[in-house]
Amino acid sequence: MSSAQSSVNTVCAVSGLPEIDWRAPWFEAVAVRGQSALACDDWRDALSAQAAQAAWVTGQGRALRFVAQEDLPAGTAYEAFIAATGGVPTRRNLHDFFNALIWMTYPRGKAALNARQAAAIALDGVQAARGATRDAATLFDENAVLFACSDPALGAALRAFDWRTLFVTRRADWGRACEVQPFGHALLEKLVAPYKSVTAHAWIVDVPQNYFDRTPPERRAWLDARIAPTLASVCLTTREFAPLPVLGVPGWWPDNEDPSFYQDASVFRPGRREKA
Repeated sequence: MSSAQSSVNTVCAVSGLPEIDWRAPWFEAVAVRGQSALACDDWRDALSAQAAQAAWVTGQGRALRFVAQEDLPAGTAYEAFIAATGGVPTRRNLHDFFNALIWMTYPRGKAALNARQAAAIALDGVQAARGATRDAATLFDENAVLFACSDPALGAALRAFDWRTLFVTRRADWGRACEVQPFGHALLEKLVAPYKSVTAHAWIVDVPQNYFDRTPPERRAWLDARIAPTLASVCLTTREFAPLPVLGVPGWWPDNEDPSFYQDASVFRPGRREKA
């Protein structure tokens, strides 16, 4: 374990958050903004200011900002409050910190999810069980990665649990025919202290080959614009996701350089491929 990894439980006196190793590849999309926010007296205010400058909005077109959890009135649904006011109730913890950073990274996708959730609440109220659509939206929000792929064979390998093809045989195609971009904020929270079995719910996004000629920020902006209409209107079900153990992503964990890393069936399960 590196010194950076062993320090993740060190409390930062200024932010009150555990120390984050921003060099980890899964934080690449949020590292600059996250470090900048933590350098300010109140990271919620800092991110709110950035959102105002970018003119980001929530599900019903309200200006995005990050407010104290205490601003959420008792008995008011979280998603409905965000849609109606623009304020995202935000606690001073890792979970909500990463939620704010994902709002800033994928503002269209997050707004679409918020609108979907708020509309479901307006229609059905807050129930003990969310229902299939809200379950899928929540899963996307909390634990999704976007699997951007220009070769359908790689997406098929992921869906078939064909880990050898995806991670060993086609390893050289990562970064030029497929990649993973984290979306779920609970997933990022878990990856502050990573372990081998951390598994994301991958949402496959078909991309053109020239997608990989873009810079990483341009890729994420492209993905944000692509997924937002789907999240806003298409029927969502949990069956649309494919499990993806994220430490298997090439370049994300030193141990996966050895092909035997993927032979751990407790993590890289045979799944549907064996059943087929």
